[in-house]
Amino acid sequence: MDRITKSLLDESSAEHDLTALAEDKRFEHFAALLTIGRFVSEALDTTDVVIGATGDSGIDAVAIIANGALVENSSEIEELAERNGYLDVTFVFVQAERSSAFETAKIGQFSFGVQDFFKEKPSLPRGRDVAELANIMSAVYKQSSKFKRGNPVCRMYYVTTGTWTGDAALEARRKAAVDDLAALRIFRLVEFQPVDAEGIQRLYRESRNSVAREFEFAQKTVVPTIDGVTEAYVGLLPAREFLRLIEDETGEMLKGIFYDNVRDWQDFNAVNSEMRTTLESQTTRARFALMNNGVTVIAKTLRTTANRFYIEDYQVVNGCQTSHVIHDQRASIDDTVMIPLRLIATQDEEIIGSIVKATNRQTEVREEQLLALSDFQKKLEAYFNAFEDAQRLYYERRSRQYSNAGGIEKTRIVTPGGLIRAFASMFLEEPHRATRSYRRILDRVGVDLFAEGDKLEPYYLAALAAYRLEYLFRNQVLDGSLRAARYEILLAIRLSEMPSPLPRMNSHEMERLCKPLSAKLWDAAESEKMFANASRMVLKAANGDLDAASLRTEPFTDALKALTTPPRRSPVRRVRVELKR
Repeated sequence: MDRITKSLLDESSAEHDLTALAEDKRFEHFAALLTIGRFVSEALDTTDVVIGATGDSGIDAVAIIANGALVENSSEIEELAERNGYLDVTFVFVQAERSSAFETAKIGQFSFGVQDFFKEKPSLPRGRDVAELANIMSAVYKQSSKFKRGNPVCRMYYVTTGTWTGDAALEARRKAAVDDLAALRIFRLVEFQPVDAEGIQRLYRESRNSVAREFEFAQKTVVPTIDGVTEAYVGLLPAREFLRLIEDETGEMLKGIFYDNVRDWQDFNAVNSEMRTTLESQTTRARFALMNNGVTVIAKTLRTTANRFYIEDYQVVNGCQTSHVIHDQRASIDDTVMIPLRLIATQDEEIIGSIVKATNRQTEVREEQLLALSDFQKKLEAYFNAFEDAQRLYYERRSRQYSNAGGIEKTRIVTPGGLIRAFASMFLEEPHRATRSYRRILDRVGVDLFAEGDKLEPYYLAALAAYRLEYLFRNQVLDGSLRAARYEILLAIRLSEMPSPLPRMNSHEMERLCKPLSAKLWDAAESEKMFANASRMVLKAANGDLDAASLRTEPFTDALKALTTPPRRSPVRRVRVELKR
């Protein structure tokens, strides 16, 4: 391994608290981070995608991404199909080799393993991880009637520290791998990308830097000076130029730039279908700019040279639906299609929040959702930052907010999605919805979570518990098989230390109960005992069977609650007794 790649590997391993692993395993996590991480909007926990050595079919990491979300069990597929009305799926496979050369035999082994993964009767043995992933794959194809945008995409990455020179033998084997998978006729696109040392370094730089784009914006008007706004422009941007802002170099949507948009892609509902129809017709597509409310882009950095614009660290805060329709119809777009664009450069978070609220009022977004996704998030970020370094977690309100921040362990970064799952598991007592019905939890934002007046302590406590649990998994203190039950373990921790019924989230009593439990979680010995006990409770409730399908059900949650909740004991009295001990 060359010195630069080894340096990047060591840096990434330290940031993700993986230094205890052997170098070959660290390289697998590193390769997964650089490749799979490009396709998910939130920070990727590589322990969710790197598979065990037993029965791995020659594959080191696998991700199944449906409708933009990393899928962890087969029940989520049915949930996504029912909720969204469609499935858009990408399978990503990674082989990571530290060798300084690409090998035709390794490509062949990798290709055969991927092909075998899609067989109803596989030839290769499957370990627990691969078997569960294969169950998810089967669930995907059972919903094939929902493939409205076409069959799934299959992407393969062969990552080494060598140099890809386009050798004829290697290229022929790569092409054969693609052809063999395409012959299955179950994908709309198959890609096999070799990633060499130069590619590793490029992907690493991209993962660390804010998204930046250059584009031509000629038909514009400068907005007069506004306090707190560096520059602002209103105008019409050619749709082909707009695509530069929302797509990566492979033509895929940039997920992270829609992070501040309060609505996700709504598929082709009535409004979006009308937009698509307008673009499909040669007669009407030129009218698109007159029929569309436009897109609002906020950038932290903006530079101009005549009509050439450079923006960095930007977000599409309004126009998520328009962006997805434009992307979907990119093949039919011509020079007549223009997008109404508001481009604003500011670093003032209050101004950004007010623009998000104002530009989204015309959509079906509840007032409490707007509050929760702006003001409350700001309070959470400030609260997390108020802790001393040893107990600090970093709440990442905006995508890639801490990508360039030096000296921060990436494992201490808490994303909104991760916090919602942990909070729903611990305080809403719904670990079965933390993955399977995660989107349904989002419907309760502003009411049952992130509600105005809620105390901030339970949110920090939930994030801390999830962080400490992942620490125990990474350092192999807890068996990796328990990861399938991690949300149930979080609930067991809370029920053991803070039994139901809980006080109101906006009460001082809730604040008082959370602080001593946070202190216990930061104590290494105490937290290890607490999680070991919680794990035993979950195993007992599961009768030793950690099958994800049975864990992620409401009956299992009820069984766990019955097992861990002592009868006729108030939560206040129990906490006082434990503190005296």
